Amino acid sequence: MSLQSLQGASIGLVFPGQGSQSVGMGRDLIAQSPAAKAVMREADETLDFALSTLCFEGPADVLEDTWNAQPAILAVSIAALRAIEEKAASEGVSFTPIVGAGHSLGQFTAMAAAGVLDFASAINLVRERGRLMKEAGTERPGGMAAVLGLDEATLEEVCREASGTGVINVANANCPGQIVISGEVPALEKAMELAKAAGAKRVARLGVSIASHSPLMEGVSIQLGKILEKLDLHDPAYPIVGNVSGEPITTADDLRTELRHHVERPVNWTKSVQTMIGMGANTFVEAGSGNVLAGLIKRIDRSVSIVSTADALA
Repeated sequence: MSLQSLQGASIGLVFPGQGSQSVGMGRDLIAQSPAAKAVMREADETLDFALSTLCFEGPADVLEDTWNAQPAILAVSIAALRAIEEKAASEGVSFTPIVGAGHSLGQFTAMAAAGVLDFASAINLVRERGRLMKEAGTERPGGMAAVLGLDEATLEEVCREASGTGVINVANANCPGQIVISGEVPALEKAMELAKAAGAKRVARLGVSIASHSPLMEGVSIQLGKILEKLDLHDPAYPIVGNVSGEPITTADDLRTELRHHVERPVNWTKSVQTMIGMGANTFVEAGSGNVLAGLIKRIDRSVSIVSTADALA
């Protein structure tokens, strides 16, 4: 779908989370959009290192390091949004989202997009979030695994049974039939075995040593909460659907409450998308690198339209 297809649409604006990074991301954006180029330049200046060069040229292992990947994804996602807005204005297309959301890390991008906090504050915040998560992963190693073909209730029971060997829980309800579990390695391995025995179509260990959205991140939540208390947050320009609650959030105070335990509690992406559709969103715009959310949204509700950044700028 093209940018013109957004004319008259009720737009749900969504942003990807960690895992969407890839070497070369953002390079095409800055080649065609002065607004996107300005965002990447501000990212470099704010962090005082060449984040843009890392995005464009790698190396991949450095980009994938969580404390680099998180600000990189946020920067490229905001750059993509500014490029879309720039083109929409030049073509006379109205681009006014009615609701926004982001998957995990993407929730911070959604807040920046909706004016809850400025770009510099947002990118510094997620840089620190990445550093703290990496540190937590070193102190309390863990892992994550994707499970295909089991419903959430069954997988929650699997995690309960495996919890005798350590911390383990459902971390991301991405879409029907695709759920991620997270926790300590012995418990994770036990849960993977139990999921296969319960009839999972596929169980795949993710290439991370950090148990995101699990109680292993409790210490990170405490430290991030202290940082958030010092930040000047504003009410969003439009509702943001929370990862934890799956409900629309309209005030800075409620967003602060949502984020206080964001990194240790599950992401209910299925409910988030369903809530956005219930609010009237009939067209989803995915601003960022790739189109990982498009596939999830289609599996949640095939009646909606989805426009990727590449589609919008074609």
